Amino acid sequence: MTTIGNNGTSFSPLMNDTMSTNSPTSSAAGSATSSSASSSANSGASLQNTFLQLLVTQLQNQDPTNPMDSSQMTSQLAEINTVTGIGQLNTSLSSLSTQLNAGQTSQAALLIGSSVLAPGNSITVASGKTNEFGVQLATAEDNVQVNVVNSAGQVVNTLNLGNQAAGTVPISWSPVDSSGNALPAGTYTLTATGTLSTGAAGTATTLTPGTVESVVQGTNGAPSLVLSNGNTVPLTSVAAVL
Repeated sequence: MTTIGNNGTSFSPLMNDTMSTNSPTSSAAGSATSSSASSSANSGASLQNTFLQLLVTQLQNQDPTNPMDSSQMTSQLAEINTVTGIGQLNTSLSSLSTQLNAGQTSQAALLIGSSVLAPGNSITVASGKTNEFGVQLATAEDNVQVNVVNSAGQVVNTLNLGNQAAGTVPISWSPVDSSGNALPAGTYTLTATGTLSTGAAGTATTLTPGTVESVVQGTNGAPSLVLSNGNTVPLTSVAAVL
């Protein structure tokens, strides 16, 4: 123990050797190792409390002739506050996401019993019944066509839609073949093609009808719709309500 001045102020050389006199970081490093071994708390609030305890201890035992750098202390306090703030923001966003999903589920329940268009390629043909389906385009495409394929893999009809802008293209179609003859009842497959302005093939997506039977929790808690055609689709993928 060494005494400085006439007022009896003293400090321990051993304490100064084991704790940095210029930055709280080095003192925190040694203490943080033992702290992590004895506690599993790693939250922003826990780190902040630990840092403040170490800082106060270091201030009480600093060398009066070589005090700590206040700018480093302020910088480190700001960094810890930032970490704590990010943790609190993540918690708030997670809570907000849960509330939004709950609200969407309530809205989706209102669609039960309604007919909707959603991504799919199978359509059921019943004698004399007009079919409603559609095509969804990410960008404008030229020469958009929809092929109707039977269970044997044969193209029985091709619907020429011409040039179409980006978005959903609804189609009302009487189930006939290319010669105008009524198609037999059954399940058919739809395929859509188109050409971009650059001449490359487009990415047209067929939309098939289905009646909403129930609402289930999908990916990340977002609601999905169970349709009468056997498909389960996210609420966000519904292109139209018929």
